[in-house]
Amino acid sequence: MRFLMLNWRDPKNPLAGGAERVTAGYLSALKQRGHEVFWFANLFPGAALEETVEGIPVVRGGGKGSSVLAARRWYRRQRPFDLVIDQHHGIPWYAPWWSGTRCVAYIHEVLGPIWDVFYNWPWSAIGKWQERRTLWLYRNVQFWTASASTRTILSEIGVRHVQLIPYGVHTTAIPELESKPIEQPVRLVMVSRLAPNKRVDHGIRALRCLADRGIRATLNIVGAGDMEPALRALTLELSVGGMVRFSGPLSEAAKDAALREAHLLLHASLREGWGLNIIEANAMGTPAVVYPVAGLIEATVQDQTGRVADSECPEALADAVQRCVEEPADYQRYRRCAWERARTFHWSQVLPRACDWLEARARG
Repeated sequence: MRFLMLNWRDPKNPLAGGAERVTAGYLSALKQRGHEVFWFANLFPGAALEETVEGIPVVRGGGKGSSVLAARRWYRRQRPFDLVIDQHHGIPWYAPWWSGTRCVAYIHEVLGPIWDVFYNWPWSAIGKWQERRTLWLYRNVQFWTASASTRTILSEIGVRHVQLIPYGVHTTAIPELESKPIEQPVRLVMVSRLAPNKRVDHGIRALRCLADRGIRATLNIVGAGDMEPALRALTLELSVGGMVRFSGPLSEAAKDAALREAHLLLHASLREGWGLNIIEANAMGTPAVVYPVAGLIEATVQDQTGRVADSECPEALADAVQRCVEEPADYQRYRRCAWERARTFHWSQVLPRACDWLEARARG
């Protein structure tokens, strides 16, 4: 069978993140089953129009506002596809109305308040309005998501059919849970694109809160993005520059090592489809402290695989870290539960079910 994935970004896009990693996982698995797969994405500076990335044929065309038309032109020159996967990131591809074949809508999260972070009013209000109207327009299209929170939001908007399939990770859990007592300085890590909606600045402010309470800690920030200069300036403003390390983007092996070394992963995003790096950290024997937002509250089970902060503020984030420090027995329990649970989210456990479902949709 022939599958087409429509996604604004591909793995080589400078803005690629967790969504692209899981997308590549699904397409690679379908290809290993003998199917033809293609990935259509936006063109970006320096990118080839067509190339093979991680074994997947990637086609690029157009940019914001024009890639839908480019995809449609390219699509008309191809042999028929059995299934088109229309991936939503605030704005979809409208494939059900031009592909002429079976479609599923793949969504990580409903952006909602994220529009306010990237756009000023009235554009933020327009973005939120059009997103809800578009999802309502898609209400009879089969949706696919990994987050129960996202499924609930879609149902409230009027979407009728939502398939829930959890994300998987390539990260193989460490074979044994080695000793890692929580001690000062507490080693914290954040793994994220340095973008406004990720709220990495809250992690830095939480570090300042901990220092003010007499708790010594360090913060390793893994990732890159436009916010890096402002975040570096914030560390100087708060006098925590010596406690923060900006590691930049890391290879998978180096990222795993950073997660394994840390006592806790911090995640302060505004909203997530899931929180992939939480499970990756858990696989390395590192629990997470997260904000109480959609996606993160599913990736981290409160008081079992980590701590969910009481509210979305740096002080609450610091409170949750402090509790782990003051209750080391609970911390060790979190480590073990998180590590054991992470093994159930390895791709080897997730992909067979996902591919079975996609093949069934392609057969109609």
